[in-house]
Amino acid sequence: MTALLRGGPPERAARPRTAGSQVTRQLRRLPRHWLAAMLLTAGLVLRILVLLAYRPALFFIDSARYLYSAQGNDPAGYRVPLRGILLVGNLQAVVAVQHLLGLAMAVALYAVLVRRGTARWLAAIAIAPVLLDAYQLQMEQTIMPDVWFEALIVAGLAALLWKPVLSTGSCVAGGIILGSCATVRQVGEILVVPAVIFVIAAAGGWRQAIRKSIAVCIAFAVPILAYCTVSYAVTGHFWLAHAGVTTTYGRMAAAADCAALRLTQQEQPLCPTPSQRALGPDGLEHSPQSPLRPYYASLQHANASRLVSGFDTAVLTQQPLRVLAGIAGDAARLFAVTRSTSPGDTPVSRWQFQAYYPAFAPHATRAEIRGFIAQFGGGQPAVSRPLATVLRSYQLDGGYTPGPLLLLATVAGMTGSAAVLRRDDGAGRRQLAAACLLFTATAAAVLLVSDAFEFSWRYQLPALVLLPAAGALGLSVLGRLARRRIGGSAAGPAAAPDSAGP
Repeated sequence: MTALLRGGPPERAARPRTAGSQVTRQLRRLPRHWLAAMLLTAGLVLRILVLLAYRPALFFIDSARYLYSAQGNDPAGYRVPLRGILLVGNLQAVVAVQHLLGLAMAVALYAVLVRRGTARWLAAIAIAPVLLDAYQLQMEQTIMPDVWFEALIVAGLAALLWKPVLSTGSCVAGGIILGSCATVRQVGEILVVPAVIFVIAAAGGWRQAIRKSIAVCIAFAVPILAYCTVSYAVTGHFWLAHAGVTTTYGRMAAAADCAALRLTQQEQPLCPTPSQRALGPDGLEHSPQSPLRPYYASLQHANASRLVSGFDTAVLTQQPLRVLAGIAGDAARLFAVTRSTSPGDTPVSRWQFQAYYPAFAPHATRAEIRGFIAQFGGGQPAVSRPLATVLRSYQLDGGYTPGPLLLLATVAGMTGSAAVLRRDDGAGRRQLAAACLLFTATAAAVLLVSDAFEFSWRYQLPALVLLPAAGALGLSVLGRLARRRIGGSAAGPAAAPDSAGP
C-alpha cells in the first residue's frame, strides 16, 4: 500500500536492494563522470612514469632525519606511516603509497564537490592540478612529509563536509584529522582557525555553533597533545618540534630597515649588510654568510637566542608594514605565470625533475643515498634517462598549474565565501557558500603562515588541492545566485524564495 501511495508498483517496492543491484546502479552512473575518469587515468599514467624514471625514490635535504629519527624544525609525525610501510616494504613502496595518496586526494575532492552541488565538469577541472601538476608528482616521489600533509587536510575537510548537515560527529572526526596535520608540519596548527570559522557559518544558530566549535577545538587538540606527550617521554620536551627564534629571523632581517631601527648595541650586528640581505629569508637563516652564524658560534645558545628574539621583536614592532609587505610580495608570487627562482629564494630546481639522479650535496650525497637504500631497500639509485627527460620537458614546458588560474580560483573562492553573509539565501546555497569558505580560508591560512617564514615552491603545494576546489565551489555559488536572479525576474515579485538544498 505504501508503494502504491508513492506511485510505484507493489512488486518493485517488495524487491529487496541487494549489494549486486547497488553496484550495478553505481556502474551505470560511471559514464556521467567520464571527464574525471579521463583525468584520473592521465594522473595514473604520469605516476607510473615517475616510478619507473627514478628508482627507488628521490631524497631531499631533510629525508635523512625522517629515516633516522633526527630532530628538526618540523614535527616527525611522518615517521609513523614511513616506518609502517618500511616494516613490510622498501623505499619504492613508500613512494608508491604516496602516489596512491595523490590519486585518492583527487577522488575525495571530486566526491565532496559533487555532493555539495558542484557540476561534474567543474569538479573534474578542480582536481586536474593535483593529478597533473609535475611539482606534485615530484613531491610524491620524494621521501618527505608534504603529500601526507596534503592528504590529511583533504581528509579533514571531507569529514566536515561529507554530510549535508554538520553534525557533532563530523566536527569531532574533522577536528582529529586536521589536528593530526600539525604532527606532520607545524604550520598545521593554524588549521583550527578555518575549521572554527566554517562551524560558525554552517552550524545554524549560536548555541549549535558554540557547542560544535568546542567539539572541533577539543578534537583538534587530541592528536597534538598525544604527540607532545610522546615527545616528552622520549626527549624530555613537551613540544611538537624544536622551532627556535631563528625560524623568524630570516623574514625579519630581510624586511628590516637597519638605518631607522632602534636596537641595543649587542643586537646591532644582527642587521644584515646589503649583500647579506640578498641572501633572502632562507639564506639569512641557513647560510654561513648570514650574520646569525657568528652569534651562535661565539655566544652561549640561550644568550644568542635572547638577542635574536630581541632583534625579531624590534623589527616586527617598529617596522610592521615592511614585514607585511615582504609577506604579501611572496604570497603574490604564487600567481606568477611561470615558476622561477628570485635572488635569495630556495632554488626551484630542488622541486623539478632532472635528467640525472639528483643529489643535493653536501646534505644528501650519493654515498649517503646508497646508505639509505642499503638499510631500507629498494635497489641501487637509478634513473631512466629517456623517461626522466620526458618528465623534465613536461614540467618545464607547461606541466604545472598556471598562476593566473590559481588567481582566478582565489577570486572566485573569496567571492563565493562572501555569500555566506547573505541572510536571504536558501539552505542549499548557504551550505554551498560555507563549504567554499572552508576551502578558501584553509588555503589562505596554510599559505600565508608558510609565507610568513619564507617563500618556497614546496610550501605552495597545498594550493593545488585547496584553491581549485575553492574556485569551483565559488563559481557554483555565483551560478546559483545568477539563476535565482534570473528566475526571480521571470517569475515576478510573487515568486517564493528558493530554499532547496544542493
